[in-house]
Amino acid sequence: MATPKLSRLPSVRDRVEDTLSVHRNELVSLLSRYVAQGKGILQPRHLIDELENVIGDDAGRRILRDCPFSEVLKSAQEAIVMPPFIAIAVRPRPGVWEYVRVNVYELSVEQLTISEYLHFKEQLVDMSSDRYMLELDFEPFNATFPRPTRSSSIGNGVLFLNRQLSSVMFRNKESLEPLLDFLRVHKHNGYVMMLNDRIQSISHLQSALAKAEDHLAQLPLDTPYPEFEYVFQGMGFERGWGDTAKRVLEMIHLLLDILQAPDPSTLETFLGRIPMVFNVVILSVHGYFGQANVLGLPDTGGQVVYILDQVRALEGEMLLRIKKQGLDVTPRILIVTRLIPDAKGTSCNQRLERVSGTEYTHILRIPFRSEKGILHKWISRFDVWPYLETFAEDAASEIVGELQGHPDLIIGNYTDGNLVASLLAYKMGVTQCNIAHALEKTKYPDSDIYWKKFEDKYHFSSQFTADVIAMNHADFIITSTYQEIAGTKNTVGQYESHSAFTMPGLYRVVHGIDVFDPKFNIVSPGADMCIYFPYSEKAKRLTAFHCSIEKLLFDPAQGDEHIGVLDDPSKPIIFSMARLDRVKNISGLVELYGKNAELREMVNLVVVAGYNDVKKSDDREEIAEIEKMHNLIKKYNLHRQLRWIAAQTNRAQNGELYRYIADKRGIFVQPALYEAFGLTVVESMTCGLPTFATCHGGPAEIIEDGVSGFHIDPYHPDQAAGLMVDFFKKSKEDESLWVKISEAGLQRIKERYTWKIYSERLMTLAGVYGFWKYVSKLERRETRRYLEMFYILKYRDLVKSVPVVADDQPSVTEATAAFRGP
Repeated sequence: MATPKLSRLPSVRDRVEDTLSVHRNELVSLLSRYVAQGKGILQPRHLIDELENVIGDDAGRRILRDCPFSEVLKSAQEAIVMPPFIAIAVRPRPGVWEYVRVNVYELSVEQLTISEYLHFKEQLVDMSSDRYMLELDFEPFNATFPRPTRSSSIGNGVLFLNRQLSSVMFRNKESLEPLLDFLRVHKHNGYVMMLNDRIQSISHLQSALAKAEDHLAQLPLDTPYPEFEYVFQGMGFERGWGDTAKRVLEMIHLLLDILQAPDPSTLETFLGRIPMVFNVVILSVHGYFGQANVLGLPDTGGQVVYILDQVRALEGEMLLRIKKQGLDVTPRILIVTRLIPDAKGTSCNQRLERVSGTEYTHILRIPFRSEKGILHKWISRFDVWPYLETFAEDAASEIVGELQGHPDLIIGNYTDGNLVASLLAYKMGVTQCNIAHALEKTKYPDSDIYWKKFEDKYHFSSQFTADVIAMNHADFIITSTYQEIAGTKNTVGQYESHSAFTMPGLYRVVHGIDVFDPKFNIVSPGADMCIYFPYSEKAKRLTAFHCSIEKLLFDPAQGDEHIGVLDDPSKPIIFSMARLDRVKNISGLVELYGKNAELREMVNLVVVAGYNDVKKSDDREEIAEIEKMHNLIKKYNLHRQLRWIAAQTNRAQNGELYRYIADKRGIFVQPALYEAFGLTVVESMTCGLPTFATCHGGPAEIIEDGVSGFHIDPYHPDQAAGLMVDFFKKSKEDESLWVKISEAGLQRIKERYTWKIYSERLMTLAGVYGFWKYVSKLERRETRRYLEMFYILKYRDLVKSVPVVADDQPSVTEATAAFRGP
C-alpha cells in the first residue's frame, strides 16, 4: 500500500494563479469590473455581486462559481482598488488572514505581508504614504508563548493555558517549587493563609498532606475547622483550606492529585478554591453611573445595568467562597467612576454610595480635573481622554485609602475604564481583567483608514490607541460571546478587527491583538432574576405596576413621556427598548414596520427609546435619530399604530413591562446593526417573551434560530418583517407555537446566561490567572515596557489634540446639538 504524500494547502496566491491559467478570460472580465469602479474599498457583498453580474446568464461563465478564485472571494473581507491593482484581504477562517495583490493589466499575482497590504491601503488616503511609518508589532513578545491554533479554541483561554502550562511545569518535583512558593506567600492584612514556614519543600508538603489526611479521617466530616486548627498549624497549615473537615479533605485530595498526576481540570478546581480575591476594583468611567434616574441619559445604558448586576452576584459569590474557605474576612468591591457635580437630579455628585442589595459594595466617584480645575458637567465618552491619566492618579490614592491597601483584582469596562485599569494595575502590580462591552472601531466602518474625517467629533486616534494598549496590558479579557472576539465564518470579530489596521500618518498595527491569545475567555452575563422572571410565575408578578404600564401604553395624552396612540389595544405588540442611537437601529425597526401593511394590520409597535424632543438631548447621534423618528412617523402615518415612549429608568417596572407584553402574546425585537452581547435579549427571554434579534453580534449566539427565538438581519428589513408576519400568523392559528418559543427561550437562559454561572467563572479565572502570573512569564514584562514607551511617546501626544472642556464652554457634542437646532 502506497504511503500517502503530505502536501501543503494552496495559498491564496496559488488559487488566483490557478484560476488565471484555466479561466483567463472570465477572470480578466471580473477583475476589470472591479478596477472600473475606481480607487476605493470594496466590501464582500460588492465582490460577490460583481461575480454574479459577470456570470449572468452565460452558461460558459458559470464555472467561475466553482473555481479556486471564487472560494477566495467568498472568504474575502475587503478589496482595495487602485488601478491597475486590486489587493484582497482574505480570511479563510476566524483569526487567520492572507493578503494578495493582482495587477489586472499585467495579469501578475503577488502575496503581500501585512505591512505591505496596509501600506498599499494607506495610499487611498495619501499616495505619498511613508513605507517606514511607525509599526506596532506585538508578535515577537508572544512568539514563544503557547497558544491554540484551532479557531474553535478561541475564547477558551484558561482551559488551554492550564493544559499547556501544567504539562510543562509539573514534569518533576523541582518544577513544583513555584506552586509551593505560591501557597506560602498567601497573606491578607498581614495574616498568613494556606501554609506557614514549617513546610519548606515539596517532599515536606506531601508528607504533611498525608498526615493531615490521616487526622481528618478520624473526624466527623462536619467538624468545624477551629476544632482542629491548632493541630493543623503544627503540621504547617493555616486557614484557607476549608470551614469543615469535609472541605479541607477535598482540598487536600485535589492537591495530592496535582502533586502525583497533574490534570488541568483538577488544577483549575484547586486554584479556584484558593483564597485570593477579597478586594475588587471595577472601573466604569464615562456617563452617569448611578442606581436611579440615570438610564437613558447620554452614554448611560447597558454597561451600568451590567455592572450593578455583576457586583451583586460577585459579592454573593465572594462571601460564599470566604465562608467555605473557613476565613473571617470582609470583602470589598469598589465601582470607581466619575463624580459629576452637575448631576442632573442623580446621585452622581456623591463621593461614596453603597450599592443596594449589597453589604460591602460601594460606588466611589472621583471628579475629572485639569489645570482649569474640576469639571462640573457631563462630557461625551469621546471627549474624556485628556482627563484619564490624572483620574487614574487620583483614583489610586482614593482606592488605597478606602481599602487600606491594594485590591486583588482590577476590572476595566469599555475603552476608558480599561485604560485606567491598565494604569492602576501597572502601578499596583495587580491582576487586570478587561471587558470591552463595545469597541467603537467596528461600529464605524473605515474609521481607522479615514480617521481624520472622524477626529474632530470622535477623537478615534486616542481611543483606538487606548484600546491597543489596554488589550495588550490585560492579564485576561472577558467577552460575552465568541463573536465579540473572532466574529463568524463571514464576519470579523470586534477584537479581531484590532489585529491589523492602519491610521495613515500616525502608525500601522501589523500585529495588534491575537485572538488566539489564551487571555481570552467567554463568560456570558445574565439578567437580575429578582427583576426579570417568567410571565407565568403569577405569584411573583408586580401587578402594582399594571396601571402605570397601561397608562404608558394606552393613555391618549401626548407629551414628553409618550407620543402616538394605539387605536386597537387588543392587538399583540412588537416591543423594543434601547438607547436611541444609529447602531441600536430603533428607527430601522420603525421603518420596517411602517413599510409592511400586513404587519401593521396584525400588530401594534411600541418602542422605549431616548427622548422624543431634540431640545432635551445633548447627544449628537440621539438628536439625529429623534429627527429621523419623527420623519418616519409622519412619512408612514404611524400616529395610530405606534407608541414611542421615552426612556424608562425604573427597572422593576421595565421587567413587568416585558411580562405585560408577553401576556398580550407579543414579541421583543432587537434590531441593532451590531450588538456586542444583547442584555435586553437576555432580559426579554428571561421573562418568557419570544425574541427576534439581530444576527450581527452576540444575539446570534444567545438565540438558537427557530428554536429559542429568531435571528433577523437589519440590513434586510423586508425579510425580517416577513419573518414576524409569519410568526404572528402561525401563532394565531396555533398558540402552542408562541408558547413553544417562549419556553425554549427560558430553557436557553437557564442553561447558559445567569449571573450565578458568571460570578463563579469570574472568581475561578481570577484565581487561575493570578497563579500563572505569579509562577510563569504570563506577566509579560517585555510587552508592558513596550506599551509604556508607546503610551508616553504616542498616546500622550494624541490626547493633547483633544480639547479640554471648561464648564463655561460647550463640548463638541453640545456645540453640534446647538448647531442642529431644535
